[in-house]
Amino acid sequence: MSLHVLVLGGTTEARELAASLAARPDVRVTTSLAGRVSRPGTVEGDVRVGGFGGAEGLAAWLRAHRVDALVDATHPFAAGITANAARAAAAAGVPAVVLRRPGWRPAPGDRWHETASLAGAAALLPALGRRVFLTTGRLGLAAFAHLADFHFVVRSVEPPEPPIPPDTEVVLARGPFTVGEETALLHEHRIEVLVTKDSGGAATAAKLTAARERGIPVVVVRRPPLPEGVTAVPDVAEALSRLGLGSRERPDPV
Repeated sequence: MSLHVLVLGGTTEARELAASLAARPDVRVTTSLAGRVSRPGTVEGDVRVGGFGGAEGLAAWLRAHRVDALVDATHPFAAGITANAARAAAAAGVPAVVLRRPGWRPAPGDRWHETASLAGAAALLPALGRRVFLTTGRLGLAAFAHLADFHFVVRSVEPPEPPIPPDTEVVLARGPFTVGEETALLHEHRIEVLVTKDSGGAATAAKLTAARERGIPVVVVRRPPLPEGVTAVPDVAEALSRLGLGSRERPDPV
C-alpha cells in the first residue's frame, strides 16, 4: 500500500516536498492550497484548493482520505493554520511534521528594529522615516492604513485589498529578487525605511542586503510562536527523514 501524505502548501518548500514525494512510487501526495493566490505555480501530485473548516474539518478529512502523515509547510506567519493542523493531527492520530525555513538573522551593519506585530511595526515608523518600503504581504496593510503622512511603496504578488494607507504606490512582483534590483528600487523611490516580516529564505532576502548597504533601517516583524509541543524542521531533506521515507516504514509521531 502507498503512503498518503497531505502537505499544507503555498510555499517554495511545499512545492519542493511535493515534487520529492510525487517521484516515489510508494507515496501518494496531496497538496492543499488556501486559494488566496490566483496563480500558485505548478505543484506535483494531487492538489486541493480551499479550507477544511477548522481543526475539526481537517481531522475529518484526514480520516476520510486515509492520510498517513501530515506536513504543515505553510508560510511561517500562517499561525492559525499551523494551530489547526496540530490539533487536527492529534485528534486523528496522524503523525505531523512542521516544515519551516529558518528565519533571517541580522548581519554586521544592519539597523534592525524587531517587533512582535504589524501594529508594532506601524508604531515604530514615525521615528524612522516617512518613505516606507512595505513588504509584509497584501493582507496586512490595514495596520498601516491610519498613517496618512507617509508614502508607502507596497510590493505584493497580487493587488492589495482595502483598507490600505492613503498614499500607497503598489509594485506587483514575485521573487526572487537580486541585490541590484532591490538597491535600484530603494534608490528610485527614495526609501527611508523598510518593513518586512521575518519570512526567511533566499527569495526575498536581497532587500535586507540592499538596505544594509544603503544604511536604511529595517523594521522586522518576528514570527508567531509555534503551538506548544510543536517543533519544526528546517528543510525538505529533514522533513523526509522525519517521515521515515528512507525506508518503506510508516512514519512515527513527532
